[in-house]
Amino acid sequence: ALFFALFKPSSERSEGWDMERGGSPGLGNSPILVTHFAAGLECGRCGQAAGAMGFFALARPLGQSVLAACWWVDYCGRMRHREMAICLRAFDYSETSQVVRLLTRGQGVVALMAKGAKRAKSKTGGALDILAEGELVYSEGKGDSLGTLMEFRESVSRATLRLGAERLYGALYAAELVGMMLAEGDPHPEVFDLLQGTLARLAEQDAPIPAVLAWFQWRLLRFVGLLGGLDCCCECGVSVGEMGLQAGVYFSSRQGGLLCEGCESGAPERFRIETVTLGGLAALAAVEAGKRDRRINLSENQARAVNRLLSYHVVQQTGKGSRMARHALGPGLRVS
Repeated sequence: ALFFALFKPSSERSEGWDMERGGSPGLGNSPILVTHFAAGLECGRCGQAAGAMGFFALARPLGQSVLAACWWVDYCGRMRHREMAICLRAFDYSETSQVVRLLTRGQGVVALMAKGAKRAKSKTGGALDILAEGELVYSEGKGDSLGTLMEFRESVSRATLRLGAERLYGALYAAELVGMMLAEGDPHPEVFDLLQGTLARLAEQDAPIPAVLAWFQWRLLRFVGLLGGLDCCCECGVSVGEMGLQAGVYFSSRQGGLLCEGCESGAPERFRIETVTLGGLAALAAVEAGKRDRRINLSENQARAVNRLLSYHVVQQTGKGSRMARHALGPGLRVS
């Protein structure tokens, strides 16, 4: 490779980026211009191969090795991430590009521009589809602008989810709910694992779909801090067993728990809970506490009743209903 000095050596610090003073990334202010024919060079910041940086790359001798950095500072200055991701939403931006929202395990929800994704020879292998799971490589956007999807390699096929309407609706509802409940850039690895496990379970032929969705909603609300104790009145503390089911038990989303008949009148909103719902809540709480096997043992009536309650809670907390809820959770659902 041919080396040419561009700047005189400086006493400036050589670690990190000195963007304001025009320094180079990780190289101080004394980089060397090197043609991309120098085999094996990679950017010390993002790992980009020298040959992919364009005709030239910046480099500096460091002992016996050479540290390269992208010639285009603006490109490398945006942090590059490699994460496992699940596609929550995708829509067309142009004839060849998409805008996608994905849940990553380490960075939370990210919104990205997938330039040229719909081309057959793109690095995504074609247009991204909702529920697609795989390894994502992307760079962050500047300010409020979208990041850029650089590569997506699908590793898990969701074909079996599309073999039945109820199964597919349940999976789409789970993905939509995650997008509603999580803000962008707020990592929740446990939510990624929950969604991943839920989609895998829904793909199984023997999956009790209402029970799977009841557990999913229960755990998601718990992980984001919106589900409190459901074993006593949140106002006076009387237990469910002492309330007397004939007298009435209620749930208030804004007050964050159950209400007895004596306390429910002052609640700004409330949801009347039936006996079957309480039974389902008790079963979910037992599984969560490790008192039962992890396989949820809910009757279909219990699961549907719990789903109606938790969906009501989601609507009250987010201020908007889910488009897929009515299809996934069945008739009798309150969506507003």
